[in-house]
Amino acid sequence: MKRALCDIMILAGSLFFLDACTKTDVPVENALTPQNFPTTDQQYILAAGPAYTNFRGNWCTSYWQAQTLSTDEAILPSRAGGWYDGGRYQQMHYHSWTPDNPIVGDTWSWGFGTISVCNQILSLFAASQSSPAKVQIVAEIKTLRAMMFFFMMDLYGNIPVSTTFGDTAKPVQKNRQQVFDFVESEVKAALPALSHATDATVYGRPNVYTAYALLAKMYLNSEVFTGKARYDDAVTVCDSIIQSGKYLLADDYAKMFYPDNGPQTKEFIFAIPYDHALALGEQFNWYSLHPALAAKYGLSYRLSNPVSTIPSYYAQFDDSNDVRTALWLTGKQYDFAGNPIIIHTTKVGLDNTYTGADGSTPMDYQLNFTPDVTLRDVAKFEVGGDELGKAKGIRNIKYYPDQTATDRNQSNDVPVFRYADILLMKAESLLRGAAPTYGESALSLVNELRSKRKATTLTSVDLPAMLKERALELNWENWRRNDLIRYGKFEDSWGYKTDANTYKRIFPIPSGERILNPALEQNQGY
Repeated sequence: MKRALCDIMILAGSLFFLDACTKTDVPVENALTPQNFPTTDQQYILAAGPAYTNFRGNWCTSYWQAQTLSTDEAILPSRAGGWYDGGRYQQMHYHSWTPDNPIVGDTWSWGFGTISVCNQILSLFAASQSSPAKVQIVAEIKTLRAMMFFFMMDLYGNIPVSTTFGDTAKPVQKNRQQVFDFVESEVKAALPALSHATDATVYGRPNVYTAYALLAKMYLNSEVFTGKARYDDAVTVCDSIIQSGKYLLADDYAKMFYPDNGPQTKEFIFAIPYDHALALGEQFNWYSLHPALAAKYGLSYRLSNPVSTIPSYYAQFDDSNDVRTALWLTGKQYDFAGNPIIIHTTKVGLDNTYTGADGSTPMDYQLNFTPDVTLRDVAKFEVGGDELGKAKGIRNIKYYPDQTATDRNQSNDVPVFRYADILLMKAESLLRGAAPTYGESALSLVNELRSKRKATTLTSVDLPAMLKERALELNWENWRRNDLIRYGKFEDSWGYKTDANTYKRIFPIPSGERILNPALEQNQGY
């Protein structure tokens, strides 16, 4: 099924841009026009494909880097000079980014590029024949576009809101209240036309529960975005998902993220389908795993190794019975037969600060992931290229390695909205003052989740415990920055970061965008 979904996206890309060619002296290759394409259900799905292809592109790269490397959840230092890349990752960690940071620029381009593709699809559909399929797919594309406006508002604050393809006027920025109101109205308008199905027929496309999940995120963060609390509204839309009975907490947390996940994963409300050959972009293990682990996991390509977490974040995983704790690699490493993973090196190869005369003496070193990510060269954010340097930092293995992959790309689908997050959002809203519903309390909701994850149940829960639970459950899923800002913790110190400027809660407008559109006003502080 995942293969079929990816095939649709590829075919869609070849069919979509019907008016892209402007030459007049080429022979007509087909007779596709807005009047005869799309007309069937399948053609509407195909024509919508480029929006999802574009959306998939940066979710696990620049967007993940902006939402994750700017927090305590992950750090990407240099190792033997590699991955310094002009200091872009160092800036994410220190909160010293500028309008010229490539991550800031790439994420903006991805977000508004996806919005532009959605606008083009909607423009094509406006000229096509009417059909029930058209009504549903239009609602799905508008929901996806609203989602992208939400992500861009979250990242950049006041943003342009352009909904017309081909408009040559330079868009002006809307403030967060205006963007919030627009997203809310778009999603509510789309709800009646969205599908209630949760099976493979709509997998990877927004259904009605995706819309409710997006509204839940909006209402949970409303105080941050607009200054107005809307926790009762958050509970209402969470209940629309919970009471539907359509979603369940996964029986096996780890396998939920395996390369063979997909439509059968009943905890995924909206996920991005990836395939190592046909739908590229999920490269988390290439980021995280040490090259010496390739043989253990049966991987045929070289692992890059830069990303780990930092001790203060990993310290939250303090329950050995909690299945979520096992998805981190720490300490001495062994293969599946229990044999130590050995690296053949020299004394200098192990530690390049070694000054003894026997530095070239061969030695065997058991791979040992140490928690502290200590820097050898602070200016270059460098931890060292010797074996000790390569092994600094606890590694995340949430998205299990794909043995069928031939390069860094994996086939693990990645969730955007999960049922566990719905339970946690309702629980947090109750803690923040929303009225209880259906006999559920914040404590009962959190313990429902913890019981499923084999963690010790709690006797009480407060907001700090809730933030910790979100760290345990949702790591590497692009929500940590959003959470820390809502909890007033984004200015805390962690790792080497001490910056406490509150204006860093939003990123700057990229320099290149302000050159293209001088009407864009730079965010305060930049």
